[in-house]
Amino acid sequence: MDCDKCGREAVMHAAYSGLHLCEEHFCRSVDKRVRRRVREDDLLSSSATPENPETWLVGLSGGKDSVVLTKILHETFREDPRVEILALTIHEGIEGYRDESLEACEELAADLDLRHEVVTYEEEFDLRMDDVVDKDPENMAACAYCGVFRRDLLSKYAEELDADKLLTGHNLDDEAETALMNFLEGDVAQVAKHFDASLAPFDERSDQDDFVPRAKPLRDVPEKEVALYAQLEDLPAHITECPHSSEAYRAEIQDLMLSLEENHPGTRHSIMAGYEELAALAAEEFGAGEGDRELGECERCGASTTRELCRKCSLVEAVHAV
Repeated sequence: MDCDKCGREAVMHAAYSGLHLCEEHFCRSVDKRVRRRVREDDLLSSSATPENPETWLVGLSGGKDSVVLTKILHETFREDPRVEILALTIHEGIEGYRDESLEACEELAADLDLRHEVVTYEEEFDLRMDDVVDKDPENMAACAYCGVFRRDLLSKYAEELDADKLLTGHNLDDEAETALMNFLEGDVAQVAKHFDASLAPFDERSDQDDFVPRAKPLRDVPEKEVALYAQLEDLPAHITECPHSSEAYRAEIQDLMLSLEENHPGTRHSIMAGYEELAALAAEEFGAGEGDRELGECERCGASTTRELCRKCSLVEAVHAV
């Protein structure tokens, strides 16, 4: 097939739009969607100036999503003195997995001349995910532990590095799956929280003085297109599934989503369009924290929490008790 834009050989066909695109026009399309999302979410504050730039911290795992996001943001803002981009990599302690992706992170950071920080579960919590999986004191999936630990470190270092925004590489598939899971679980408060925390334009969000606000500029791009972009741009992405990945429910949702998308192209985009409208309405009711318990500080680490011990400290304590 030929590219619908220029007649050259197409490298991909987007069933949801009907377009066939060559390498150049495909990569331009991905770049354009990320930059449009940056604009629509008001990611760059009007108060940012060359004298007082914003600092954006990107969670760089070395996987295709975070690598592509980092590259596009760097290309977009490298000549813009209003933005400084930093990268943070978290080493969970998974034998034969994170070491290789860390190499990809280091290579990309060097290529782009980015400041790159690396933190580890071992240094921060005195544990490794391999050990957590073996002990499993809470009888949970590995991803449940890891998600808590990762979110804690992302938030902690976003504050320590004086970041104004925390950016993660969630793609369209990730967000559509989360949206569908929230609907099926009937958790309206979680829908509102999801919207207010990372989907709403920044000037529409509730007060977030306790946290560095998050953004997901890659969330309009399907996962397969992210992978193709990484391949075509020859980016040092480590594309291997975590050996402890075991989110059974999300895996079911993923299979359902892929089937729906194959039979009804555009399903992911439709889900997100409707979800964001409904989530915005839910956020009017729940987003400002109505009905929530007042946030205090974890008595052990000082993190914001509604309990004496935050979830991270509770899990770390449970692992070390075994």
